[in-house]
Amino acid sequence: MYALQQKILSEGIVLSEQVLKVDAFLNHQIDPELMRQIGVEFAERFKDAGITKIITIEASGIAPAVMTGLVLGVPVIFARKYQSLTLKDDLYRSKVFSFTKQTESTIAISNKYLHSEDKVLIIDDFLANGHAALALVDLISQANATVCGIGIVIEKSFQTGRKLLDEKGFKVESLARVKSLTDGQVSFVES
Repeated sequence: MYALQQKILSEGIVLSEQVLKVDAFLNHQIDPELMRQIGVEFAERFKDAGITKIITIEASGIAPAVMTGLVLGVPVIFARKYQSLTLKDDLYRSKVFSFTKQTESTIAISNKYLHSEDKVLIIDDFLANGHAALALVDLISQANATVCGIGIVIEKSFQTGRKLLDEKGFKVESLARVKSLTDGQVSFVES
């Protein structure tokens, strides 16, 4: 997706050969027009999958997931990273390791919102090692629902996440595939 690549080049900050900071438009401050375009693009790529629900993890995946849900006309569920007083019973739970934060969290969603007849699209901001996507797959599996695809805003193709998800047979659509973050520069996989 050209607009996303241009935004990464103009406003993304390479912190290391492993970390790309995009808080100017995706995960701290949000560019609503770019998120709308992302939602339209994901909806187009998954329009024939029969999606009934979209799932993401709080917080950075929420904006692209909501925009995709708006275009597809389906509800969006976000897995919470911590328990609250209002989310404590009848939960699907999984553990996820965050590459960026280098911590493990328990994520949870209420079983009221996800059912065996659901066809689910996973949306996330980044794909690095695939841990977040697999934790969401685990939640969906607990509900006996079907994973119809995984939409990734930014994929770090030099890490193992894509290979892992491909080997498990998931359809993965990434809008920007970063080839490397070498010498403070972002380069993309050619499509």
